[in-house]
Amino acid sequence: MRGSPDRSRNLALARVLLVDDDPTSRLTLQTVLQAGGYQVDAAASAAEAVGKMDEDQYELVLSELQMESPEAGLKVLAHAKLMDYEPAAALVTSSRSDVHCGSPVGAHMLIEPEDVPELLTKVADLISQRATRMVERGLRHAYA
Repeated sequence: MRGSPDRSRNLALARVLLVDDDPTSRLTLQTVLQAGGYQVDAAASAAEAVGKMDEDQYELVLSELQMESPEAGLKVLAHAKLMDYEPAAALVTSSRSDVHCGSPVGAHMLIEPEDVPELLTKVADLISQRATRMVERGLRHAYA
């Protein structure tokens, strides 16, 4: 066995908040995201998610659209947009039929969890886009 240093100890894991009221879906997605290298906190309701966002910072908030109410997921994403640390946010949906035409959901990225490689790619893209926005904002403030 090689004596190479363990690089994973030196890397900070991106923090993801996963919000889903279905325990099976929540545990499955949490396991997939953790296997993908993310630190995942889970919430079973919009209220629990809001509390977690107020207590901790996340790079990404993923929420099921319909939980305790038909638009609970939208409420979670709306709260995420108010946070000073500006997490990326997306809806996780098992079917596009969950999304109604004319709904404000169109402005948010939809992730279908059935395709695991696509899920992990979209999560990585969202976190990367957020990091880019944060760096660009920092540069604008530095040169303003």
